[in-house]
Amino acid sequence: MSYPIPAHGGTLINRIVEGPERDDLLKTADQLPKIALDEREQSDLDMIACGALSPLTGFMGKEDYLNVVETMRLKNGLPWTIPVDLSVVKSEADKHKVGDKIALTDGKSVLAVLTVSEIYQIDKQKEASMVYKTAEEAHPGVAAIYQKGDWNIAGDIAMLRRVDYGDFKEYRLDPAALRKIFHDKGWKRIVAFQTRNPIHRAHEYLQKCALEIVDGLLVHPLVGVTKGDDIPADVRMKSYEVILENYYPKTRTLLAVNPAAMRYAGPREAVFHALIRKNYGCTHFIVGRDHAGVGNYYGTFDAHFIFDSFEPEEIGITPMFFDHSFYCKKCDGMASYKTCPHDKEQHVTLSGTKVREMLLKGEMPPKEFSRPEVVQILIEAMKNK
Repeated sequence: MSYPIPAHGGTLINRIVEGPERDDLLKTADQLPKIALDEREQSDLDMIACGALSPLTGFMGKEDYLNVVETMRLKNGLPWTIPVDLSVVKSEADKHKVGDKIALTDGKSVLAVLTVSEIYQIDKQKEASMVYKTAEEAHPGVAAIYQKGDWNIAGDIAMLRRVDYGDFKEYRLDPAALRKIFHDKGWKRIVAFQTRNPIHRAHEYLQKCALEIVDGLLVHPLVGVTKGDDIPADVRMKSYEVILENYYPKTRTLLAVNPAAMRYAGPREAVFHALIRKNYGCTHFIVGRDHAGVGNYYGTFDAHFIFDSFEPEEIGITPMFFDHSFYCKKCDGMASYKTCPHDKEQHVTLSGTKVREMLLKGEMPPKEFSRPEVVQILIEAMKNK
């Protein structure tokens, strides 16, 4: 079966063990030393196993880790912008040596077996400064780094049990499954949209502009760990379902979830998100303003500029760059700064803070900002909270 785009590195990785090999590993896994993974590490493990993080076959060794932190590339030169590592405290690192097998668990059940290839110390402040462009603990991604151990355990993984997320099961489609769906639909050009927010009219405008030039749209919200004040994934999923049902062509749109944890790494995470969607079979990727940003740590269009650090063929998926979009009263429609000649006074824009205030009061933001069906779901969620 041919697909329009290869996985990053050329091969879609599969570290899911089945049959007699799985049976043998399960028999011995309970006797192995164990490391309990947190929620973010579990999602990384699951994404390595199913190929969403191709070409990774396990948690990064020292050379890959340092190359990614310093140069945004793996040791073989392939673009990669975010470390995917398994960090432990020194007392845990001292328990293991190269060649050991370790059972990785969710705190209850064994999920995978890792064969140790390296154990090495890391400089967390350096990682924060280079990957997140700040060492401030107020940044949620940096805070996550500081909370982990100072040592990394590297090695290939063999997945015995998939992570039991317990939600959105019909939307949890692995890269191989999504690629087959795209093939069966006859889609050759597929654009992915990353989001950790409800889809408002501005997002809808970007998606439909992109949909004009491709065969299909994958709405691919991130449902892994996010910061505490982000809208919960279950609420967001209801909002995605209702807006797709009422305002999108059903034959040209698909909803699935990305199980990754949010890093809030701004421009670096924009590339990371693009490469993940490449592995899921997408040929195009929407990059809006302040993609994966938080606070004021990144410039409005840094997530656009970072793609200039790579040759297009190295990335392999086509980024589609969009400016800030809004409803213009004078244009009488959705527009962006690239297309609208009118003053800001004509633009309907609301800050996230203002929207939250309105929702808490049960007020409907203007229809030019958000579809009423989406707003109603958000208001109900606020009431219940």
